[in-house]
Amino acid sequence: MKQRSAHHSPGRMTVLAALLAGLSAPVFAAPGGVVISQVYGGGGNSGATYKNDFVELLNTGDTAVTLNGWSVQYASSAGTTWQVTKLPASITLAAGQYYLVHEAAGSGGTDALVPDTAGTIAMSATAGKVALVNSTTALAGAKPVDNVVDLVGFGATASAYEGSGPTAGPSNTLAVLRKNSGCLDSNDNSSDFVTGAAAPRTTASDRVSCSGVALPQPIVLACPGSVGIDVGTGTTAPLQASDADSIVNSAVISKGAMAGISLTGFVPATVDNRMATASLVIAANLPAGTYPVEITFANDASQSASCTVNVAVTGSLTIPQIQGSGLTSPYANTVQTTSGVITKKLGSGFYIQDPQGDGDPNTSDAIFVFGSPGAANEGDLVRVTGTVTEYAPNGSARSFTELKDVSAVAVLGTGNTITPVNIDLPTELSHYEGMLVRFANPLTVNGNSYLGDRGELVLASGRRESPTNRYRAGTPEANAQIAANAQNMVILDDGIFTVPAHIPYLAADKTVRAGDTVTDLVGVLDFGAIGGGGGWYKLQPTAAPVISRTNPREDAPVVVAGNVRVASANVLNFFTTFTDGTDAWGRTGQGCTIGNSTSKSNCRGADNMTEFVRQRDKIVDELKAMNADAVGLMEIQNNGDTTVGYLVDALNQAIGAPTPTYAYVAKPAATGTDAIRVAMIYKPAVLTPVGGALSDGDAVNNRAPMAQTFKVNANGSKFSLIVNHLKSKGGCGGAGAGDTDSGDGQGCWNATRIQQAKRLFNYFIPTVVAAAGDPDVLAVGDFNSYGHEDPIAFLTDNGMVNELERFVRPNGMPYSFVFDGQSGYLDHALASSSLNPQVAGVAEWHNNADEPDAIDYNLGDTADDPYVNNPFRASDHDPVVVSLNLAPAYTDVTAGVKIVPGVLGYNRVTGKFTGSVSFTNTGGTALSGPLQYVLQGLPAGVTLDNKSGDFNGAPYVTLPGASLAPGATVSVGLTFTNPSKTNITYTSKLYSGTF
Repeated sequence: MKQRSAHHSPGRMTVLAALLAGLSAPVFAAPGGVVISQVYGGGGNSGATYKNDFVELLNTGDTAVTLNGWSVQYASSAGTTWQVTKLPASITLAAGQYYLVHEAAGSGGTDALVPDTAGTIAMSATAGKVALVNSTTALAGAKPVDNVVDLVGFGATASAYEGSGPTAGPSNTLAVLRKNSGCLDSNDNSSDFVTGAAAPRTTASDRVSCSGVALPQPIVLACPGSVGIDVGTGTTAPLQASDADSIVNSAVISKGAMAGISLTGFVPATVDNRMATASLVIAANLPAGTYPVEITFANDASQSASCTVNVAVTGSLTIPQIQGSGLTSPYANTVQTTSGVITKKLGSGFYIQDPQGDGDPNTSDAIFVFGSPGAANEGDLVRVTGTVTEYAPNGSARSFTELKDVSAVAVLGTGNTITPVNIDLPTELSHYEGMLVRFANPLTVNGNSYLGDRGELVLASGRRESPTNRYRAGTPEANAQIAANAQNMVILDDGIFTVPAHIPYLAADKTVRAGDTVTDLVGVLDFGAIGGGGGWYKLQPTAAPVISRTNPREDAPVVVAGNVRVASANVLNFFTTFTDGTDAWGRTGQGCTIGNSTSKSNCRGADNMTEFVRQRDKIVDELKAMNADAVGLMEIQNNGDTTVGYLVDALNQAIGAPTPTYAYVAKPAATGTDAIRVAMIYKPAVLTPVGGALSDGDAVNNRAPMAQTFKVNANGSKFSLIVNHLKSKGGCGGAGAGDTDSGDGQGCWNATRIQQAKRLFNYFIPTVVAAAGDPDVLAVGDFNSYGHEDPIAFLTDNGMVNELERFVRPNGMPYSFVFDGQSGYLDHALASSSLNPQVAGVAEWHNNADEPDAIDYNLGDTADDPYVNNPFRASDHDPVVVSLNLAPAYTDVTAGVKIVPGVLGYNRVTGKFTGSVSFTNTGGTALSGPLQYVLQGLPAGVTLDNKSGDFNGAPYVTLPGASLAPGATVSVGLTFTNPSKTNITYTSKLYSGTF
């Protein structure tokens, strides 16, 4: 809608008719100004090509128009509130020139726009109102008039529009376009616009003549962006300009004029479409510095155009002078000239190093040059002129000094060599950035997560331990460990900056493990983005590193023997329903559940059946090798017992025994609201569940802990196993007080994990102990807390015993997880005080955490596929194995007792045989009760009427009294039913304890 003059005359209309027309519709200016030529609100929606909404403008006139203080505004189809996108100051649109205003983005679309200006308005795809306004104040009301230059009501429900009605309705894929390339303007949206595929045009697009008059062509400039010279040299830079339909007849320095910079030798064009030339002269006496100079050319049609040449005059500095002794250069953002020997060409640039250096260990003797070395080669001594800059990758805490915008690379000599400087970790690597270095001592691989997709290994002197794995968070010791770790890391890279065509550094067994060592490490100390985010120093080798397998694989965990073996294993999202909507039984259209939502997008783990088989086989290999009597599992699909049942079947099939070796513990009442849950499997030949599984479905536990009490078949002892999976450290979105990442090493959601630990100790463990009637509890699982973080400290401060600290720490660092090149254990074994003396040993099996991500079951993540069907990299967590030596619930004390059966008598009235047995303690110590007299091998048909119970199929009677002192005698009566009057014989056994 174009605003009319305030003095508009209604012409032949009567005054009354004019008033009525004014009430029914706004009044518009005659065509020939700036209009809205296209509107598109489907950007980023389903099916859209473009990612953003946009509004396109067009100058339909024959002369340029300047849009000082204008805006584009939007309201919903019936809305009265307008959102504003301000146009930049002093936009001038040439005749027939388009202008693109980019608005909000959606989550879809494939093509990004390159707009003339950008806003953030989210527009409807189907109906709304867009106004071009000669003010930046928001419009008001459903049908505004004041300050409105043009209005487009699009879609059938738009409440304001020009003329008889709004445009036809657009969609996610269709824009509304003003006809005749944007020129048609009859002030009627319904007839001026059509729908069509979105086709955004910008100021760079071909212009259109709406009147048919030939458009004036612009002045075309040819100016260098920058000119760099050394002090005292001076130079001349050529400038050119032409115009296809006019004569370029003048050139002046319009900004930046000063002594020592002049424009000379201007030669105007003689006819249209001829070149005008001039020279920008920089005098030899111009002092060092950077000087932006604007030159403006004009023609005989009153057009003008300007270009800016950045003149950089430099002195010559040594590389150490440019680097300085701090983390950033004292010459940042200045143009400098320096010289050095090319030590390595790398990606988008090359490294040069001062062959002499300055002897100061705090200043680097080398620098990276961003740009092409031209004809220069490694070993050439070159002089380089460029701008000193500090490069920092996204998320990096520090920067890297380099030269960019290089204006000159001159070869001064060839065949030079640089001797690598010997360094060792830990050290401040900024003192050596860009230099050719040799690490004098072997370095240890500390991380390999990004080997497959980035060709990187994290190296350090020894193994870096996560500070809170050893110390309480925030203590001086933890802070000192943080500082020490920060100076003890370098990234071994592969010299390329794309996904490697072949995974580097793998040995013949298709792995390189954390804990392996690297020797003879020589290369250039680069700096750049690293896997996991941020930036750090990266060694680009100039000779092949030698990697030694100093952390060999173990085929199975080694732990001291006991009578029960318990394990804890995170199986890394083992799902029988896949992300493609199929499942392990070949069904389609399947989904996974989180809370009340069921969808394939909730599924994790394998993407399809092929990946699933690879994942399953590794997990089965792991469980088979551990050979535990009970295993607590984390990250198994939360779909009842379906997935854990499938895993047990696969494990039993792999073992191949005639009788199934493993069974699963039936799920408890609550399994949590997450897509994953904890589960438990066991060997029925070794253990018998006592009662059903328990869980704690409190709201603090989205993955409810699960408990099961077991009885040991061999000796009757009991213990309770509790499997836990606490809240993750990652993803602080939605975190409240105490749950955001405080930077102390404990990550996100620490307050929630503390609550979960308190709930475990104060409620769930007492509940389990009460149900079991036994105090022996082993809590295992992924606590998402390193060894000395707050949740674990709460449990150990209140009496739980950290068995990894007890058994593993004395022999080396306990760890089950590697993250950011640091090792620690998130997977725990915590025993109650009563169970602690019965723990014989604990081991971590490092079959997972030390292995590269690239060798796991996933397909398509790397160019190579180094997968091997073995138990290595079955998960990202290492399993923990606990050997228990559980005290028997009963002991055979027959040898220390004289047992004298009495004569059995027959009662004709009751038909029963009765008698008694006496027991005399023949030993020197008291026999502790309860004492159980077992009658083994009674004849068939004979039953003991007054039995206390049965033990291994034989009846028993509990003797009176709490104990039997040395020399003391106690008797117990026996009553038998013997309808066949068989001779009653049996073998006597006396046990101390409870069956």
